[in-house]
Amino acid sequence: MSNILVVYFSHKGETYFPEGYRVVEKGNANIIAEKIQNLLSSDIFEIRPVNKYPVGYKECCEIAKEEYEKGTLPKLEEYLPNIKGYDTIVLVYPCWWGTIPQAMFTFLKKYDFKDKEIYPICTHEGSAMGKSEIDLVNVCNKARIHRGLAIKGSKVNLCDASLREYFMGLLMKEN
Repeated sequence: MSNILVVYFSHKGETYFPEGYRVVEKGNANIIAEKIQNLLSSDIFEIRPVNKYPVGYKECCEIAKEEYEKGTLPKLEEYLPNIKGYDTIVLVYPCWWGTIPQAMFTFLKKYDFKDKEIYPICTHEGSAMGKSEIDLVNVCNKARIHRGLAIKGSKVNLCDASLREYFMGLLMKEN
């Protein structure tokens, strides 16, 4: 077991790209999470809601908006027994309605992040981190939240150098 955990929430299906909508087999956050897992030799955990989000982009956005406005915390298929063995947690998620998706909030509210190092990475197509860093500070107030890294979803296949630069300190610690 690594002392680094990558936790991600990703939506696959129809996704917005600058040139239009496209169906993807693997969500953008999923692609980034796997890149980080390989880069840091970390453990990885996928957040999967019990009720799946619609495949269609607009339908998914409507559900996400409703959850956000009502503060709904969707139930998840599974949880980790605990996170005590991890010093560092990397969170990878899309920016939905200017922040972290509600399914990620469900995960975050279940655990104690006291003395954990949290590295947020957000996919977007123009909103960057939104207010997700502020929301993380509020939810994980006993953790050290590092500045986030925003990656355009349409550029996830080109983000390797950005990830290496972002995690330079962790990579140097490992060696």
